[in-house]
Amino acid sequence: MLTKTPHLFDEATAVTAGDSRWQGQTSPDYWAFVGPFGGCTAATILRALMQHPQRAGDPLALTVNYCAPVAEGVFDLDVRLVKANRSSQHWSVEMTQGGGEVATLATAVFAERRPSWSHQPAGFPGAAPFEELRSFPKLKMTWANQYDFRFAEGEPKFAGGGGAKQPSSPYSKLWIADRVPRKLDALSLMSMSDAFFGRVFHARHELVPFGTVSLTTYFHADAADLDAEDITRVLATADAKTFHKSYGDQHGELWSPSGRLLATTTQIAYFKA
Repeated sequence: MLTKTPHLFDEATAVTAGDSRWQGQTSPDYWAFVGPFGGCTAATILRALMQHPQRAGDPLALTVNYCAPVAEGVFDLDVRLVKANRSSQHWSVEMTQGGGEVATLATAVFAERRPSWSHQPAGFPGAAPFEELRSFPKLKMTWANQYDFRFAEGEPKFAGGGGAKQPSSPYSKLWIADRVPRKLDALSLMSMSDAFFGRVFHARHELVPFGTVSLTTYFHADAADLDAEDITRVLATADAKTFHKSYGDQHGELWSPSGRLLATTTQIAYFKA
């Protein structure tokens, strides 16, 4: 009898519960420039929260502050329920390694989502079908090769040797899917919300030293909603408002192919250029 091999994403975000702390381990399959892909780290934190025996409801918001580089190897997650009421929970998570200082600090809100009036003012951005667009070439960063990026607008064009003479638009619209298909859930949605290439790469047409400092993702669909969508990809848009004194912002949206807004995300990132 054949045993189904776990998806690399599930292996990379796996956690185990301890007496007072949860534990995980970085994955070489989701590695960025000098450390693990931030989206994978955020998804690992979210998994620990979702598997916690005190967790109630679905993720509503997750903020992750990347305080220091995460080294290859094992890390600990100190998970604490800060406040809870009948409809929501507020959590705090600290990531450390080897008993050292905090490398990553996260806060999360979970909520019991009940039927209510619904209205989506935002319009579906639309794009050519996933199947009609070519996959973006593989990169040296292993995390990027775990995803199938198919750009409808704003594909990055790396000029090399100093980039473009004039900045280009930082806007992009693309399909994002796991290269090995995986049904979308809150964990993959969290990771994909950080899977956009740095806006500075698009603006300058070159790869420069870059790292997310703080990331917040808001979930607009619960587990039942995502299960009903039954999808393996999202249509995603991202843009930036400003780059100034080594930091730039990013605002993103993740949509289901049916036109449902699943998540919105914002971040501030460091760059050296």
